Amino acid sequence: MEELYTLIEEKIKASGYPDAIDGSEFYNDISAEADNQENGMYMFILKKSEILSYKGCMTIMDEQFDLHYVDIHVKDTVYHVDFDA
Repeated sequence: MEELYTLIEEKIKASGYPDAIDGSEFYNDISAEADNQENGMYMFILKKSEILSYKGCMTIMDEQFDLHYVDIHVKDTVYHVDFDA
């Protein structure tokens, strides 16, 4: 799993996102959004604080999910992270 967390951190950093991000925490946040959902494609919004939110798209399958992209909103700035690329 550490490789996955590192990959998440690298992709987010490559988007230009200036702050440090914990790949494990990010994965757990997104995973929690997928929990208890039926199979299908979903758009989601996850508000982390008054100035930070995630908006993205994922496909949920039986025992896993595929995060396609996430837009990280910090105040008026958006960092797009394409996990399919």
